[in-house]
Formats: sequence, structure tokens, C-alpha cells
Amino acid sequence: MDEFVSKYVNRLDSKGRVSIPAAFRQILARDGYDNLFCSPSLEMDCVDAGGQGLRSAIDDYLNAFEVFSEEREILATTLLGESEALKMDKDGRVVLSETLKGHAGIDDKVAFVGNGFKFQIWNPERYETYRSDAVERARALRKSLTAQRQTSRMARVAQPSTAQSSLGSKRDGEGAE
Repeated sequence: MDEFVSKYVNRLDSKGRVSIPAAFRQILARDGYDNLFCSPSLEMDCVDAGGQGLRSAIDDYLNAFEVFSEEREILATTLLGESEALKMDKDGRVVLSETLKGHAGIDDKVAFVGNGFKFQIWNPERYETYRSDAVERARALRKSLTAQRQTSRMARVAQPSTAQSSLGSKRDGEGAE
């Protein structure tokens, strides 16, 4: 399975174009998506970008709601209505709109950050701030999950299985007669 991984930083040229990393372009080409689908992130000051994988994930998410429900309309307006399909030129460059650049705070440099089925487009300085916080939160989350797993394992070891406890009861009952 092709996934967007790694981080690249490229500069905007004098015409406002930025080159999509070659590894990301190869995945988009295999995905069969001619444009670069971009949607301002709902959670962070960056842009979610990708091809069919991102579009499918958004569609799956929206399909969980009733067709004309208020929740679906709000999310569709934000996830699809605010999105853009950017055309890549023959050299793999796109022009980021002022709206997308404004949302991500992009000036002259762009960070492309792999995120599995999608990638994110960031202002490099904002990304480094986010990354630093994310690393600390990931460490805390891992410690918490490790502690939960250990507690769960200890509880299973401390409790005899149903078969063992019923077998022990029969043995205890046999000796009492």
C-alpha cells in the first residue's frame, strides 16, 4: 500500500508555485488522481492534501451522517466547500491559493508532511512547533497505553480462568465427601 511518509521543505518560486515532493507525486500518479485535492484542516493550521485516498476518507466520514442532516451539511460545507483541486504542471508544481496559504500561514517556504493516506502542507515554523508538542504528547500517550496494557495483563493473570475455577471447585468438593 502506498502511503505518504517523511517530511520535505520546498520554497515558493517567484510565481507562487511550489514543487510537490517527487515521492508524493509518484503516489498521486499511481492513485490515478490528476489534481492535488486540498482542504484546510479542521484541527490545525495546515492544509490536508492528497488524492483518492483523502477524498474517499472524507466521503466515508460524511456518509456516516444522514444525507440532509445539519451535521453532514456543516461538515460537507467545511470539508468539501472549502477545498480546492489544484492542477499540477508538468514539473509537479502547484500554485497554492491565497486562501490555503492564509489558513496555513505560508509565506515563502512550505513543509510537506506525510500522514499515511494524506499529507499535510504547513508553514515550516508552525509545523516544528506542532511536531515538538506532538512528540511530547505521543510519549505520554505511549506511557499511558503501556500502563493500561500491563494492568490488563496483571488482572488476567490474577483471575483464574472459568475452566480452572470450576475444576478447582470439583476437586474441593470431591475431597469433602
